Amino acid sequence: QHKDAYQVILDGVKGGAKEKRLAAQFIPKFFKHFPELADSAINAQLDLCEDEDVSIRRQAIKELPQFATGDNLPRVADILTQLLQSDDSAEFNLVNNALLSIFKMDAKGTLGGLFSQILQGEDIVRERAIKFLSTKLKTLPEEVMTKEVEEFILAESKKVLEDVTGEEFVLFMKILSGLKSLQTVSGRQQLVELVAEQADLEQTFNPSDPDCVDRLLQCTRQAVPLFSKNVHSTKFVTYFCEHVLPNLSSLTTPVEGLDIQLEVLKLLAEMSSFCGDMEKLESNLKKLFDKLLEYMPLPPEEAENGENAGNEEPKLQFSYVECLLYSFHQLGRKLPDFLTAKLNAEKLKDFKIRLQYFARGLQVYIRQLRLALQGKTGEALKTEENKIKVVALKITNNINVLIKDLFHIPPSYKSTVTLSWKPVQKADASQKRASEDTTSSSPPKKASAGPKRDARQIYNPPSGKYSSNLGSFSYEQRGGFRGGRGRGWGGRGNRSRGRIY
Repeated sequence: QHKDAYQVILDGVKGGAKEKRLAAQFIPKFFKHFPELADSAINAQLDLCEDEDVSIRRQAIKELPQFATGDNLPRVADILTQLLQSDDSAEFNLVNNALLSIFKMDAKGTLGGLFSQILQGEDIVRERAIKFLSTKLKTLPEEVMTKEVEEFILAESKKVLEDVTGEEFVLFMKILSGLKSLQTVSGRQQLVELVAEQADLEQTFNPSDPDCVDRLLQCTRQAVPLFSKNVHSTKFVTYFCEHVLPNLSSLTTPVEGLDIQLEVLKLLAEMSSFCGDMEKLESNLKKLFDKLLEYMPLPPEEAENGENAGNEEPKLQFSYVECLLYSFHQLGRKLPDFLTAKLNAEKLKDFKIRLQYFARGLQVYIRQLRLALQGKTGEALKTEENKIKVVALKITNNINVLIKDLFHIPPSYKSTVTLSWKPVQKADASQKRASEDTTSSSPPKKASAGPKRDARQIYNPPSGKYSSNLGSFSYEQRGGFRGGRGRGWGGRGNRSRGRIY
């Protein structure tokens, strides 16, 4: 009836600033009355969304949700997703709010628009759409985020994960692990399988390729918080023992200042307590044992008068030994006769000598640390130097407990210790997982100078190597892909470019 009048309003987008402002308000207002002009109306509003006048653009964007009816909703979602590339902060906020409002009308339809742009849109749109999902989904109420909607997110995410960069992968793991339906044991198992696929644990490991190493570390960091007594880390632990440990000294990393060897050993230690039944347990335990021996020196030979025969005192690398000893202790529980039945008497004797020497250095060092920290509380313990000493004391105490266990006849695997970079937990496994990626504020300092056997010496800084970050590492911020590399784990294919309204 008033079709001609509505057409005049649509034509207003070609007029001056006043006509455009009126059109931006009236096109959406009467949109529902003219279904036969729906396409023309949406296109007219789109032209206004791209107008040179910022106030007209904002007005047009603000009204876009009014077009999101029935079959038009995915298209509007697609348009709004593309508009996320705006660099005007007010405009960007309007786009975010508009997307959230249509989410509440039809979550699946809105997600369809977002994912189509993630899969086919320009890089800036893809990046912002992923960020939108990672920050906004968790704010939506349960009645919007139904089981069906979460299943749709998982299915679409799997398509995206076939070709992602390291940073995108981390964001998708954040999105997926926040979904309620994936909080169950089977849900977490699904996530671990997704990570294992991404880590490509079937491929040959290349220690001299920084991207290959980085990819494995990125993926493993995402997997660690998911492991529990019901969700096993076996696949990852096996891969680390068989492929990574033998190549530990030749690992390369694109991340500056990262002690890559220690990072790998920390991840292995954290995973080892959730390892299930392992196929080649004995041979993997042997690899772990051999690597441990490399960091457990034999005592230097002494001359007849008891003086050191000119050999330098070996450096004791406590941080490395804590990780390796802990992993060996965890896996050793599954094959308790490894040291007694699987090693020959000579090897076992050699190991005991190494343990004894290490334990002797430890005792001296623990005494020094306790003395240095004696009577210090509160603020005094927060100084850089004392923070290092506190962590050093945790490391040395842990090693001490584990060595005592292995000195039992037969060796025992009963003691439990909390790894030095983890928060002390008395909670159950689910709470443990939740706090798994807390970061410590410990300073990134390296320690030096080996302990002498004379306990009366003045306190020296920690012996051996300490981690470059004495606290736990953050799973998201540490390491990973540096911005601007322009490609990911295989370079995302040539996706179509440009506006596809």
